[in-house]
Amino acid sequence: MTNRGYDVVVDVDDHEGDLGHTDLQEDLEFHSSNFNDTNSSKIPPDSTYQPPSSSSGSSKRFLWTLSFYAQFFAVDTSHVLHRCFSALVPRRPFLDILDGNPDLYGPFWIATTVVFILFLTGTISQYLASHHDHAFVYNFRLLSGAAGLVYGYTAIVPVALWGLLKWFGSGNAPGESNISLVECWALYGYANVIWIPVALISWSPISILNYVFVAVGFAVSAVFLTRNLWPVVSVTEAKISRILVIGVVAAHAGLAIAIKFLFFA
Repeated sequence: MTNRGYDVVVDVDDHEGDLGHTDLQEDLEFHSSNFNDTNSSKIPPDSTYQPPSSSSGSSKRFLWTLSFYAQFFAVDTSHVLHRCFSALVPRRPFLDILDGNPDLYGPFWIATTVVFILFLTGTISQYLASHHDHAFVYNFRLLSGAAGLVYGYTAIVPVALWGLLKWFGSGNAPGESNISLVECWALYGYANVIWIPVALISWSPISILNYVFVAVGFAVSAVFLTRNLWPVVSVTEAKISRILVIGVVAAHAGLAIAIKFLFFA
């Protein structure tokens, strides 16, 4: 009795329309039940199911994939504007503002904007300085020159500086650097933002004003670079750090001189 159960079936007969009349002695029927039979109630496991592997959720970015480069362009417009403002009005170290998340989106569009504004204002400057006895001809070599100058400086100089820092060991161990290559690119890229307002106002035919505007742009961007690079460079030997800082300022001075005489002579 303890291992068996019973099903109760109640047969209700309709006697003279009275559905509530039930004779339990005659209408109750008992049948043996097998609901306690555990062997018959088991559901066989699904052998085809395999739990998802935890390794499939981990994504690796390789140098030859688009996802590797896309991570450097995943930045909001508000972050780019904040970094541009921080480059113009430096209050905190720029590497702290980057907070280990440098981007190439801002530097690329800043450099592109500088290129087209230099071409535009350089063309205006040439037009104002030209004689109007013949039709003015646009000099599209200004566009290619601006692209080569700005893109080349923003791309090559940070690579050279990062390589020197890595060679002289500015990191925790010899052969290491405590600044990444992308951070160098971001630092130089956002330093170019000052050249946007400088290029917009340097088309004046008054040469002394153009000198003043370019000198201000050079001073602001050079102070920005040296202020943020000094904590990185100063980790090396004192002589090496001074040479590197002088090299950074000299290269930036070369950019300013090229901008002045190529576009606003």
